[in-house]
Amino acid sequence: MENKQEEELRRLSVELRLLEQTAEAIQSRVNMVNTVITDLTYAAMTLDGLEKEKENSELLVPIGGSSYVRAKLANPDKVIVGMGAGVSVEKTFPEAKEIVKKRLEDLEKTRMSLQHQFAQVADKTSEDREKFEDLLAKLREEKASKNV
Repeated sequence: MENKQEEELRRLSVELRLLEQTAEAIQSRVNMVNTVITDLTYAAMTLDGLEKEKENSELLVPIGGSSYVRAKLANPDKVIVGMGAGVSVEKTFPEAKEIVKKRLEDLEKTRMSLQHQFAQVADKTSEDREKFEDLLAKLREEKASKNV
C-alpha cells in the first residue's frame, strides 16, 4: 500500500510543479495584456485630446525618458495607426478611435479569459496541495507507527 501512496505523492508533486509553471505563464500573459491595455488607453486619451486641436497647434511630443520635443500639428484630420506586422495606415480620427476601442475590447476579453484560466489553475493547485499534504501526513503516521 505504501508504494501506491508514494507513487501518488510523486505524481501530485510533479502535477503541482506543472500547475505552478502554468500559473506563472498565465500571470506573465496577463501582465503583457495589462501593459498593452495601458498603452492603448493612453492612445485613446491622446486621440480625444488631439481631435480638438487645430492645424499648426503647438504640441509636446514625448520622445522617451520623460523628455519632449515641441512640434506643430500639420494635419489635424488624419492619424497614422499601426495595424500590426509593421504595417501602418492613415485613418481619420473617428476611424482611429474605433480601432483603438475595438482593440481595448478584445484585450479586455482576453484578460478576463486569462484571469478565469488562472483561477482554475489556482483552484486545482490548492486542491492538489491539500491532497499532497494529507497523503504526506498519512505516510509519516504509518512510518512512525511502524518504527515504534
